Amino acid sequence: MLDVSRTTDTILMVRPYDFGFNEETGLDNEFQKRLDLSEQEINQKANAEFQAMVDTLRAQGVTVLILEKPEPAYGKTPDAIFPNNWFSTEHDGTLITYPMAAMNRRHERRPQDVEKLLRANGYKIRNVINVGELDETCHFLEGTGSMIIDHREEVVYAARSNRCDDAQFDNFIRLRFYKQGILFNTKSSRGTPIYHTNVMMSIGDRFAVICLDCIHDPTEKEQVKSSLEASFDIIEISMDQMENFFCGNILQVNSAGGTPLIVMSKTAFEGFLPDQITRLETYGKILPMDLSIIESVGGGSARCMMAEIFSEKR
Repeated sequence: MLDVSRTTDTILMVRPYDFGFNEETGLDNEFQKRLDLSEQEINQKANAEFQAMVDTLRAQGVTVLILEKPEPAYGKTPDAIFPNNWFSTEHDGTLITYPMAAMNRRHERRPQDVEKLLRANGYKIRNVINVGELDETCHFLEGTGSMIIDHREEVVYAARSNRCDDAQFDNFIRLRFYKQGILFNTKSSRGTPIYHTNVMMSIGDRFAVICLDCIHDPTEKEQVKSSLEASFDIIEISMDQMENFFCGNILQVNSAGGTPLIVMSKTAFEGFLPDQITRLETYGKILPMDLSIIESVGGGSARCMMAEIFSEKR
């Protein structure tokens, strides 16, 4: 077992310069909605929600690094606000990039810009590696959207989907020498796979929030539950809480002083039952964010907006 943390006090966020409804991802993201607003109105409101979230996190002592619009732009990127899908960092100073399913999301990948930003802020980057081929067109694995990583126990959980290929997942496990990868199948209320694991599952330092109801195979459900029970207090959420309130799309972070914080949208906060909120509050201060435009149009919520930085500082 590694003596490493499951949570961090530093996150990277990407300003939503091109934010809007993504037609490509809308094909399998059932969480996206079309709103009766102009593109300009949607973008303005999303930027306001983004900045309010940044300000709140910083006020609580979280280090927030912001990746601004590239110059020149690489193409329109309506989902750039969700960076955890294309890169992640690990405790040994490795920066990892991932193959994205949607063609227009591939323009989001800016490893050199991320490396430059991290180095400028004093973080060590020892290696930059890519999972799969640089121009991967078949076998996708969308970072910590597709995978929930328990860094301490070296276990990785993932729900199969068009964005989480079995072979690519196995490739990642072997590449990073994780002890165990647990793959499972899910079904939404419409009978389709959940597009990203992090909308139905989240792990903090000592708790796990998960919608077990979307795992229909009894053997797979028991495997996931048993594995989580060994390390976490499991807080089960319903299909309704997952699909209509984003209760699975939350993330525990820390202040620079070590205070545990649980970041979620106001929608998620209102979706949790009172006793669930009480249980979560034993593990950290809850920070509800107004992300109504971002989560409605983008189909992702608070967790999707934060890429965790585990790299050490110099």
